[in-house]
Amino acid sequence: MIRNTLLAAIAFIASLLIASAQDAPKPPNPLETPSPKGARAYIIGLKDGKTVKGSVTIRFGLKGMGVCPAGTYLPDTGHHHLLVNMDVSELESKMPIPSIEGKCLHYGKGQTQVTLDLPKGKHTLQLAFANFAHILHKPAVVSKKITITVE
Repeated sequence: MIRNTLLAAIAFIASLLIASAQDAPKPPNPLETPSPKGARAYIIGLKDGKTVKGSVTIRFGLKGMGVCPAGTYLPDTGHHHLLVNMDVSELESKMPIPSIEGKCLHYGKGQTQVTLDLPKGKHTLQLAFANFAHILHKPAVVSKKITITVE
């Protein structure tokens, strides 16, 4: 009796898992993941032209979309990349954003801030928000580029 009840419970749970997997959104072509109208990325609290001493915390802002880990597809979501002393125009629109040490930093676990020890001098910072496959959405969701000086 207990065995039959246990088997019935397992079968029921398996049917639920199969049904939920069938209802999960299917990823689109990663080269054509749309971004919602008005979606934008921005850097929170760090103003263009600011001078900082020591480590700098960069908080990632996002409007009109949600953050989720790389490799996970949900509509209108993605993850952040931080471009340091680099411009989004240097990225290939149909290729995954490359990982370039010190220049193109990935936050594929869904992170929304980072503290960096940048060398002294002027630096530009820009956010690029990418889809589940590290490819920019269409249209691209990027922040305004800001310049900071580290003393």
